[in-house]
Amino acid sequence: MIYEYVPAWLLLVVLGMIVLHAPLTVFLGSQWPAIATGVKAWKEVLIVVAGLIVIADVTRRRKWGELASDKLFWLIVGYVLLHMLAAIWSSTGLASIMAGLAIDLRYVAYFAIVYAYLMLYPAYRQSFIKVGIVGAIIVVGFACLQLLLPKDALTVLGYSDSTIAPYGTIDKNPDYIRVNSTMRGPNPLGAYAGIVLACVVAYAVANTHRLRAGRLRWIIGAGIVASVIALWISYSRSALVAAIVAVGVVLAAQHMRRLTDKRSLVALAVGTLLVVALGVAVRNTSFVQNVILHDNPSTGAMVDSNEAHVDSLSDGTVRMLAQPFGAGIGSTGSASLFGDKPLIIENQYLLIAHEVGWLGITLFAMIYAILIHRLWQHRQEWLAVGLFASGIGLALIGILLPVWVDDTVSIIWWGLVAVVLAKGVKRGTKTNKKAA
Repeated sequence: MIYEYVPAWLLLVVLGMIVLHAPLTVFLGSQWPAIATGVKAWKEVLIVVAGLIVIADVTRRRKWGELASDKLFWLIVGYVLLHMLAAIWSSTGLASIMAGLAIDLRYVAYFAIVYAYLMLYPAYRQSFIKVGIVGAIIVVGFACLQLLLPKDALTVLGYSDSTIAPYGTIDKNPDYIRVNSTMRGPNPLGAYAGIVLACVVAYAVANTHRLRAGRLRWIIGAGIVASVIALWISYSRSALVAAIVAVGVVLAAQHMRRLTDKRSLVALAVGTLLVVALGVAVRNTSFVQNVILHDNPSTGAMVDSNEAHVDSLSDGTVRMLAQPFGAGIGSTGSASLFGDKPLIIENQYLLIAHEVGWLGITLFAMIYAILIHRLWQHRQEWLAVGLFASGIGLALIGILLPVWVDDTVSIIWWGLVAVVLAKGVKRGTKTNKKAA
């Protein structure tokens, strides 16, 4: 049946293949440069087609009332319409506008479509989770494999300075190589690894009784170790902090009652003091100067990353205050590179405000707050806890990096959130579980 099977395949293909988006598009683009730009839009095309079919199915089954009763639905509609209106009066050029709309709306659209689809066919929920797990194994596993491969191994796929650099460094210091795995760069890898780590830890904490014996314990242990390795060799400071916060949130969420115990509070205080003391003791070491502070004067970078972040935040804030209605779709980020006024703002929230103004960032904040709140309401499920915790971490990364611009990170997190929240829908169409 077209309404059931076609959207399922399209949405699952997007979720599964998005982790291979970077190497596939780089390879195809290097072999056939004429299609380099167009081939990158494969996921947006599939999302649109799946969305049209799901809209037709919701209409056919007269389920709009259930969606219309949800304030999240209206906020998403308002956010999309605001972008469409902003696109009409934007003067950044057609290419920049189209790219900007894709970057800004693809993960929001994917969330809405997956949620609406699972409202109708809830039996497919486990299929999305399984595909997400396979994707995590691919990304984290290849990141660990890169420890053994030559640092420029990805050049065989067409990686270069003109496409995606095969590896990165910390402020041009060759002693600290940052790997990409299958992502577009080290920072997205770090953010993605943080999501995986939070979810694996959440599963382990929620299923301690199942891990006492058997090979599942070794599988989960390997998942945690591999996630930490991938996170570490990305050398992404923001992702490292986000992952630490996320794991802390997972442990706190699962052991909230124990945190009220006096012994636990004392242990937490002592542990905090030890961490602070250790930080003070190692603050002048080469590792801290390079990896944590990115402030080694002996490296070759003309402007270190700390100064770049500060300058970007300052410039983005000034622009936001001066442009309450925004500067138009495609006016910043990679979309602006198609126009004659390229601008990079290293902050997710200032990026949104720059394109769609104060109203746009307000709507986005409300949507995100509702998602985080509803994930917390589903905290009896391990995946909800992992996504809740990683969502908080990703929100922190957004302060220093436009974290949702990376399609893999954004589509994976928002898509899995839709899978979790759609479970709360009571009514749905019965489907063949074997087919799902």
